[in-house]
Amino acid sequence: MNLRIKYFASVREAVGQGAETVQSRAETLGALRDELIARGEPYASALARGRNVRMALDQVMSDDAAVLREGCEVAFFPPVTGG
Repeated sequence: MNLRIKYFASVREAVGQGAETVQSRAETLGALRDELIARGEPYASALARGRNVRMALDQVMSDDAAVLREGCEVAFFPPVTGG
C-alpha cells in the first residue's frame, strides 16, 4: 500500500527529508518502523528501537499496534517538551 510519511525535528534532520511516499507491506505502525529501520542508515539510527520516537497515524498519537490503511499519513517525531 502507499503511505505518506512525515518526519519532524531531529528525525527530519537525520533522514534528510521532511516527507516521502513509500510503498509498504506493513500492517501496523510498528511493522512500518521496522521496515524503515531495515533500509539502513540514516533511518536505522533515527528510528532505532532504543530511541524514544513518537508516532502519529492520520494526526492522532498512536502506538506500534495501530493498523495502517492505503493512503494514510504517518508521522515520526521526537518527544516534545513545553515550557
